[in-house]
Order: sequence, then structure tokens, then C-alpha cells
Amino acid sequence: MNTTVLVRKPFAAVLAAGLLAAALSACSNSGGDAKSSDTAKSTTAAAAPTPSVTGGPSTEARASGAPSAEQVTAGQPFGTACAAVPKDGAGSFTGMAKDPVATAASNNPLLSTLVTAVKQAGLVDTLNSAKNITVFAPTNDAFAKLPKKDLDAVLADKDKLTKILTYHVVPQRLAPAALAGGHKTLAADDLTVTGTAPDFTVNSAAKVLCGDVQTANATVYIVDTVLMPAS
Repeated sequence: MNTTVLVRKPFAAVLAAGLLAAALSACSNSGGDAKSSDTAKSTTAAAAPTPSVTGGPSTEARASGAPSAEQVTAGQPFGTACAAVPKDGAGSFTGMAKDPVATAASNNPLLSTLVTAVKQAGLVDTLNSAKNITVFAPTNDAFAKLPKKDLDAVLADKDKLTKILTYHVVPQRLAPAALAGGHKTLAADDLTVTGTAPDFTVNSAAKVLCGDVQTANATVYIVDTVLMPAS
């Protein structure tokens, strides 16, 4: 018997078995690496932030419900107090757009004190017949800020009341884009609007609560403070 042949055959079998095991191990590791790679890609994709939409409203605007500057366009009312305007009927935005400004204001529940003052001053026809004006309209709460004795005194003094009310009127329609700046009023005194849409302030005191409200002959900006002329 050839001893060399007997030794070589078992050695060859062991060597073959070892090579097979190594090959299987390599395949197993390769599959594991592929799975790890896929998992990493999936994790990276999940962690990647969602792209923002350029030109969309700001986060603050979306959270508060207020429009962004880009969303404020001429003829579209904006502001927190706009929600208090009736949705339909003569006092709604659609209804007010059909009437001249004094009549339109009389149908708006936010402006009943202003309407009383306009009637007291005899300015209903003056305002209704005016062409293309802008009115800064104080709310009922704005008038309520005045001490009652002072308000009663103003309502009893027609000349003073007329001066105050006409100070709230600019003899041209002002869209939001043209609102900031100085403007001559019907009282012959200037008022100043600062800010950008949708946040405007008049004379550093009155905030616009609902702006760019259209009536048949006027653009209205509802404000939270009664404006007082310097003279």
C-alpha cells in the first residue's frame, strides 16, 4: 500500500472543506454588509428634513392664522378682528362692498359707536357721497378707552367731533402696499402709518385690526384706538 497516497487524500478532503466554509462565511458577511448598508440608507432618508416650500406663509403666520405679507393683496381683508365681521348679510364684507362707507359701517357690529358719532356730527351724507377715500374706523372698544366724561363732551361739541372724525379720513383709497407713510386727512392734519402688511400702526398708537375692507366708495382700516389730531 502507498502510504503517501493515503495521507494526501484525507488532507485534500480537509483542505476542500476548509475552503468551502471560508466561501460560505464570505457570502454571509457580504449579505450582512448589504443589509447594514440598506438599513443605514433607510435611517438617513428618515432623518433627512422635508424641504420647505419657497414663498409659502411663515410658520408664525400658519400657527396664528394671520396671513403673511405675501398673502396680503389689495381688496382682501386681513387682520385678527376680521373674524368678528358677519359672514353674510349687509354687515359682511360682501354686503359692505355694495354700500357707501357710512351706510356700510352702520351694518358692522364693531362700529356702532363710530356710526353714532358720525350721525351726531352730521357727516353721514358727507362720507357717503365722497369719492375714493380711506377711513380709519375705531371700534366700539376704541371709543370705550376714552373716559366717559370726555367722550360725552366730544359728542356734545359738534365742531370738535367733526374735527376728530374727519381726521380719520384720507381723501384717496390706500391699498396695503401704499398705506405706510404720511397722509393728509380731511381735517387738514397729517397722520402717519408705519409697518408692513399685515402689521400696521397709525400714529404710533392705533393698531390696524382688520384692514383693506372695501365699501362702495372707500377702503376701511378698522383700528383699536381713536386718533386725535394735533390741532
